Amino acid sequence: MDLSPKTSTDISFEDFRTQILEDYKLAFSSRVCSLLGRKEVLTGKAKFGIFGDGKELPQLAMARSFRNGDFRSGYYRDQTFMMALGLLSPKEFFHGLYATADMTKEPMSAGRQMGGHFLTYSLNDDGSWKNLTEQKNSSSDISCTAGQMPRLLGLAQASKVYRNLKTLDATKFSDNGNEVAWGTIGNASTSEGLFFETINAGGVLQVPMVISIWDDGYGISVPAKYHTTKEDISKLLSGFQREEELQGYEIFKVKGWDYTALMHTYENAADIAREQHVPVIIHVTELTQPQGHSTSGSHERYKSTERLQWEKEYDCNARFRTWIVESGIATENELNLIEREIRISVRTAKKDAWSEFLAPHKVKKTELIRILGELAAQSVNKNIISKLKNDLIAIEEPVKKDLAVISRKALRYVIGEESEERTMLIDWVNQFLSSEQPKYSDHLYSEKENKATNIEAVLPTYGTASEKVDGRIILRDNFDKLFEKYPKALIFGEDTGTIGDVNQGLEGLQKKYGKIRVSDTGIREATIIGQGIGMALRGLRPIAEIQYLDYIFYAMAPLTDDLATMRYRTSGKQKAPVIVRTRGHRLEGIWHSGSQMGGLIHLLRGMYILAPRNMTQAAGFYNTLMKSDEPALIIESLNGYRRKERKPLNLGEFCTPIGVVETLRTGSDITLVSYGSTVRIVLRVAKELAEVGIEAEVIDAQTLLPFDINHDTVKSVQKTNRLLVIDEDVPGGCSAYLIHEIVERQKGYQYLDSPPQTLTSKAHRPAYGTDGDYFSKPNAEDIFDRVYAILHEARPSDFPKLR
Repeated sequence: MDLSPKTSTDISFEDFRTQILEDYKLAFSSRVCSLLGRKEVLTGKAKFGIFGDGKELPQLAMARSFRNGDFRSGYYRDQTFMMALGLLSPKEFFHGLYATADMTKEPMSAGRQMGGHFLTYSLNDDGSWKNLTEQKNSSSDISCTAGQMPRLLGLAQASKVYRNLKTLDATKFSDNGNEVAWGTIGNASTSEGLFFETINAGGVLQVPMVISIWDDGYGISVPAKYHTTKEDISKLLSGFQREEELQGYEIFKVKGWDYTALMHTYENAADIAREQHVPVIIHVTELTQPQGHSTSGSHERYKSTERLQWEKEYDCNARFRTWIVESGIATENELNLIEREIRISVRTAKKDAWSEFLAPHKVKKTELIRILGELAAQSVNKNIISKLKNDLIAIEEPVKKDLAVISRKALRYVIGEESEERTMLIDWVNQFLSSEQPKYSDHLYSEKENKATNIEAVLPTYGTASEKVDGRIILRDNFDKLFEKYPKALIFGEDTGTIGDVNQGLEGLQKKYGKIRVSDTGIREATIIGQGIGMALRGLRPIAEIQYLDYIFYAMAPLTDDLATMRYRTSGKQKAPVIVRTRGHRLEGIWHSGSQMGGLIHLLRGMYILAPRNMTQAAGFYNTLMKSDEPALIIESLNGYRRKERKPLNLGEFCTPIGVVETLRTGSDITLVSYGSTVRIVLRVAKELAEVGIEAEVIDAQTLLPFDINHDTVKSVQKTNRLLVIDEDVPGGCSAYLIHEIVERQKGYQYLDSPPQTLTSKAHRPAYGTDGDYFSKPNAEDIFDRVYAILHEARPSDFPKLR
């Protein structure tokens, strides 16, 4: 289908008629998919359904103005848009509904996300970039309302970067920044803070994005008057309207059932954003939602009789059909024939998708029935196993869970039996689980050769006259080398640009590299991360700075919902190698102590979490990550910027390995594990312990996700037979995670002569001031006393009771 913008003034009537009818076919086909999709959920074939019915016409208009190189960051009802671009077929739509775990059949997530979540492939099979300028692009959707907005900002900002940095090699990523980022959102979701933060930031940055607000008057069952001041989002946003002397947005308002007005509005919006590089908002009103919010509820329960009647009359597809007939473009009979053929086609697609979904399960079912029959014939529990076999036979349309449950239950009834048939069942179960589990678990991190954990360590080198400098100088000069080495690297955040960050780790770099590459932002953590995600999706190498770790929770939604899940939910088809830079640990006060690591570890699986003890280690992590293509959070030590460190000769080159611990002191009596600023205290205490005859081995965890992939910690425990983890986090936080890793995953339990212990901060957040820090977090005396108590319990004659 030709999607170039044409109007009735520059094409023949026959071409115009063909274009209109193609649009009607798409709109009608999408609607039939929605209607049949709901039925599939209600019959139990699918778990949940959320569809794009009622939004077909504006999505057709948006598709007609969408160009190669453009990006979508959208709402989970944009199925008509994807179909109009030829990126989603009805059969693929139903595979998404059934959660088929096969990317060749369900190309949007291989069943990892519910239907309605769309993407395009940015990567080749080897992990290299496709040419994004030669295809229409969609970043992977997420369910979280307004969660797509921060990412949209970064997608649009990438066009500004590529347009303004003329020396940048934009091959595969941009044509002089002419690309538009298209966002879509439901009217109720504009109540979210992420929406307003993005709107404000987009107006400040003046980036080419077009935001469509699909307004059907409701948010789930709640009418607009409870969501939006004045019940009208474009009225509410009118203060953002650009003026002659003041930058802002161009704002359009258009009815969602008016086909010609929609086409002209989207053409105008696209031209303004693409040519003038300014943001645009399109408020699409008078839309309907014929089936309600989702399959979890019927809209008859919360809409009045009058509203329901209005929705029938103003259904965009129905109005489009009437207009086509009244305009003489097609007759009722012609449209009836088109609709009949589409219904048949979509039903066939649904049937084929379900058959394809079931086919591999049925093959496995046949195999398992045969094995269970042979097993029953020789087992003392013949009757029970035969019943399991018959239960399986009775399941006409099995899913993988059915096969796993029955096969694993059968194994329980042949415990202790020795037979070839039992071995066959064990082999079948093992093979089935090993082949199926990765379909739901892989691609959490990169599986390519250049993954960060494969980057080999490169030690810092020093000369005989290497000077000792403040730690910030090492960071600053290392960043200088990285910006020189990687032209696509850029950094941004609060106070990052003009003053070179609050701790002067970027001093003078904006002056050297310009305001595009080293830039200040407003106080808006969520969209700082969104800038990083969007720009990384378009081939740039952003470093997004959150000023203090304590404030990262403002940015937690885009971090945990979007960035951390990006590679996983796309089954490795998209990547966003954002480096998040922040600082924390060992400062005073509830919101400047920065040690909430337990929460971050569990919320950010899919990212690396790195906690270097000094600035040399931190610089090495930046160098390692720039050689790879994965997202990470680096937490610099707040009290380390003015500490003296020897300045390496090979700045920008040395690499701190990811997933590798470092043994800083050897010992034979106990293994002490810590990270970040606390390591310095532990090392000092280790010297004091040696004075009373206790030799402690000190290990710096360095990277918390992943932790110790070489299992070096358990080798230490095997030698010392005792373990203490010292942590600034609250009880049960990061220390509990580290104990789990060492004792359970590394099987360190078998070498312990004393119970493994943790020493953490108090359950509260740290109080302010020197005394507050001392009585809130593990201090040197706490560490000494705890280690001494462990050795006293083990060897009381050697270490009499301390107090």
